[in-house]
Amino acid sequence: MNHIITIGREFGSGGRELGRRLAERLGCEYYDREILTQIAAHTSFSEEYVQQVVEGRAHRLYPITISNSFSFISDSHAQMVREVYEAQVNTLRELAELTDCVIVGRCADYLLREYQPFRIFVYADMDSRVRRCQARGDDREGLSEVELRRQIRRIDKDRARYYADCTGQTWGDKYNYDLCVNTTGQKIPDLVARLERLI
Repeated sequence: MNHIITIGREFGSGGRELGRRLAERLGCEYYDREILTQIAAHTSFSEEYVQQVVEGRAHRLYPITISNSFSFISDSHAQMVREVYEAQVNTLRELAELTDCVIVGRCADYLLREYQPFRIFVYADMDSRVRRCQARGDDREGLSEVELRRQIRRIDKDRARYYADCTGQTWGDKYNYDLCVNTTGQKIPDLVARLERLI
């Protein structure tokens, strides 16, 4: 069985960078946004629609339709969301079976549980997340700091909702992960060097 590492992360915590750098140090594949492309290829939907679904802006009937086979799907949108979910599961399994890898987001920690991944959750305090977003240009739309904080909270809320819909679990709950990493005031390369010895 391949060695799989999954990264869940709060927006602006540096989880994506941590995952990429960790994959480089371990010499394994790194999967993040390209997963959306592969999910779209498994469906008839655009990558933009797939991104909207996996970012947590799904139809309110979504958890009902994926968790209960007896549910009647009367809404075509709910059917499309279910199709994206199934393509996501299949895509993640295909990637996990290819090689050792680091997978960022996409509920991979839960959806790949039979592969026994090493599950990491990355978080930080709000001030640190705002500074990190500003440093990497996430406020390029001219957002004020207050608006950026609001955007961070909205994205986290969407991620939490989608995670709950897909897994029935609580996003960010320490019991769902093997390691929780606080990046507040930390340099990601330094953290990765320490993490490499733990994994």
